[in-house]
Amino acid sequence: MPKVAVVMGSDSDFEVVKKGIDILKEFEVECEVRIISAHRTPDAAHDFAANAVSDGIEVIIAAAGKAAHLGGVIAAYTPLPVIGIPIKTSMMGGLDSLLSIVQMPKGVPVATVAVDGSENAALLAIQMLSLKYPELMDKMIAYKEKMKKAVEEKDAKFNI
Repeated sequence: MPKVAVVMGSDSDFEVVKKGIDILKEFEVECEVRIISAHRTPDAAHDFAANAVSDGIEVIIAAAGKAAHLGGVIAAYTPLPVIGIPIKTSMMGGLDSLLSIVQMPKGVPVATVAVDGSENAALLAIQMLSLKYPELMDKMIAYKEKMKKAVEEKDAKFNI
């Protein structure tokens, strides 16, 4: 069974990441969820990332706000793909988080989705896993077809 880890810097990020977790569950992807702070629990971040492969994790989603270093710290210690979710903040509306995640140095990539974009982070993880798990590819094709039909139905009903 495919396995994704979803880590967040604080429990206050849970309302954002829950939407992505729900999508992972919809696609029947096993999900490990953790609270790990790049700054307050750096040893835990290191241990988690260094052991992720042996723990059976295949993709890591990291959500963080403000300085938002969690995804980069984890990416430094693992060969696995890391997807960063910038969390909206009261200071800059999430621009601070976005820039912290997207501006990674050469050799330490973190794929980055929109501010509070946990749904797209989950879908991107599923697309990555679908290269190894054909059943996920089939489910992704069906998911996109369902989205297409929903828009077509709205379009057919829309009248001004």
